[in-house]
Amino acid sequence: MARTNPAMNVKISMLFILVLTVLSCKSRIKEYVSGCNDGRAFKHVTFTHLVDSLSFYDKQYVEVLGRYQQSKDESGLFNDSLMVDKVGNKAIWVDFSQECPLYLTGTRTGFFDYDNNNGQLTPANNKTIIIRGEINYNNKGHLKAYKGAIVHISYVKFN
Repeated sequence: MARTNPAMNVKISMLFILVLTVLSCKSRIKEYVSGCNDGRAFKHVTFTHLVDSLSFYDKQYVEVLGRYQQSKDESGLFNDSLMVDKVGNKAIWVDFSQECPLYLTGTRTGFFDYDNNNGQLTPANNKTIIIRGEINYNNKGHLKAYKGAIVHISYVKFN
């Protein structure tokens, strides 16, 4: 029976761990933050509860998880489910603002930094995100097609 070299096994194990570590770093979660809402307390609410009670949360700061959709005339947060409900005022307009510039944590790379994204927006379409901002019940978004809006966005995390 052939004997294996213990030193060789250790080297192969260390190489395997190193490769896994490098690969896991490439898939890190991206967080974009702004200091515009520093000192604010955010209420964590579910998307369904927020949409059902949007007038109650008007002018309040919330944190909510949902599926972000963007296109030429769309910047909306939808329920994170297999069936995205775009009908019946079940979405929230996401109103990004220059007043709250968002930067990738630990860098000066902005959320709307075209140079770092090959001339494109940060790839966020159809992604599940956690977002923090202020609810504006009266802002119904593009063509008044949304239940309300989340404004003064100071945090976006891709899940």
